[in-house]
Amino acid sequence: MMPKTFFLSLALLLGACGSSAAGHSDSAQTQSDSIAPAPKAEEITLLFVGDAMQHQAQLDQAKIRGGASGRYDYSQCFDLIAPEIQEADYAVVNLEVPLGGGPVYRGYPCFSAPDSFAESLRDAGFDLFLTSNNHCLDSGMKAARRTLSALDSIGVDHIGTYHDATRRLEQVPFVKDINGFKIGFLNYTYGTNGIEPRDGMEVALIDRERMAKEIAATREAGAEIVVVTVHWGVEYVLTQNKNQEALAKFLLDQGTDLVIGGHPHVIQPMMTVDNEKTGKKSLVVYSLGNFISNMKTADTRGGALVRAVIGRDSEGKPVFKEANYDTFLSAKPTGKSDNYRVIPSWMKDSIPAAQREHWNLFNRGAEKIFNQYNVDVPRKHKQ
Repeated sequence: MMPKTFFLSLALLLGACGSSAAGHSDSAQTQSDSIAPAPKAEEITLLFVGDAMQHQAQLDQAKIRGGASGRYDYSQCFDLIAPEIQEADYAVVNLEVPLGGGPVYRGYPCFSAPDSFAESLRDAGFDLFLTSNNHCLDSGMKAARRTLSALDSIGVDHIGTYHDATRRLEQVPFVKDINGFKIGFLNYTYGTNGIEPRDGMEVALIDRERMAKEIAATREAGAEIVVVTVHWGVEYVLTQNKNQEALAKFLLDQGTDLVIGGHPHVIQPMMTVDNEKTGKKSLVVYSLGNFISNMKTADTRGGALVRAVIGRDSEGKPVFKEANYDTFLSAKPTGKSDNYRVIPSWMKDSIPAAQREHWNLFNRGAEKIFNQYNVDVPRKHKQ
């Protein structure tokens, strides 16, 4: 697997000038440097996590850690899981909070978080931020648009909400060249908590006709693999419903290769399926649960990440090859100097003693669902 940052090979081509004294001219000999095309990777790994939340207690703790600087400090939140995120070729997170710009930030029910939260996610290794979710308009249209400008300013990709209809037409399709693989990404939500987009603000909603057109346009724009991320399902329910299944089938019928879901705040099954439209395998993930939050019930205390390996078939064409998952706990602070922290399953010894039973309850529940319903999506790290 190639790392996110790699160097192009440099081929030095020498000019074919004569070297004899008799044939030497006054003009200097020249040599031409040319950059050879980057070798295409044989495979890449895409990594996905669920909902990045900011409840009031998280905001309060980040402010305490920031101290006199006035900055909200999230430096500890992702340090243990960051190496795994950075190992992927491209990593995706659902940003389920607007970046309202302050000076006051809010938790549930109408979220607004500081820019430093998004910066910490970027520094952990996330490349693409999903913004189409039921909380994207919590702080109004100005904050929704500011979120997009803030993400631009920190240098990350983002999809799902747009300044206006013109920008949406300009920015969709979104096709990313990832180490020689052209991957198209789309993002949709079931709704926005009853807050209607106003003043031209665009939110990509679940609309089958629009989705079909944008998937087709993404293929036409050169995408070799199409990923559709969807905010759907019923909160706190550990299995998908018929509506999710029907929409997943619809997306597969449009030729989608990966369907990645979120919103329920708990994990739901993930499966490799035969895609009748493409004649190849596709991946459906119904929910990855929370990535980081202050939720309290056992099933909401953690989440899952999924890695999708994209390779090449016998003709060299990109295909989805396989997927695997791991789980993690969103640990709460144990003191004033601590912060919320995502602790992966393979580092469970780092879980504070007082929270190990929370981990056990979450993980047992998740494993029960995955063992019963997952299809060809195994755990990667042994526990």
